[in-house]
Amino acid sequence: MKIAIPCMDDRGLDSFVSQHFGRARYFYIAEIENGEIKGEVVELPFENHLPGDIPRFLQSLGVDIVLAYGLGMRAQTFFNQMGIRVITGASGNVRDVLEGFVKGSLVVDERWEEREEFQRHGRYRY
Repeated sequence: MKIAIPCMDDRGLDSFVSQHFGRARYFYIAEIENGEIKGEVVELPFENHLPGDIPRFLQSLGVDIVLAYGLGMRAQTFFNQMGIRVITGASGNVRDVLEGFVKGSLVVDERWEEREEFQRHGRYRY
């Protein structure tokens, strides 16, 4: 199983989950083997992106699951069409998020869309 997490910087497991998926320059790509986390930081190969570019890039890396905080509906649609599972509302240290996911104890903010920075024109969208 390969998991992608958008990061605020390139510190890997010591980084924090980026609050805005589409603004992340770095992703921690984790592989879970026998409950053990192995992975690396990957920088996006492009400065600017069009809708679908990041999902296609992560798909090319073999990602099965995306753990993110804020993720727009358009990106979620791309991931769903690609068969990549998306979990939103994940925040905090990348290591803690991954360990919580692996142990089945990950707590997510189910109301992340209600935050002001994710609202547009009266609808919850990023």
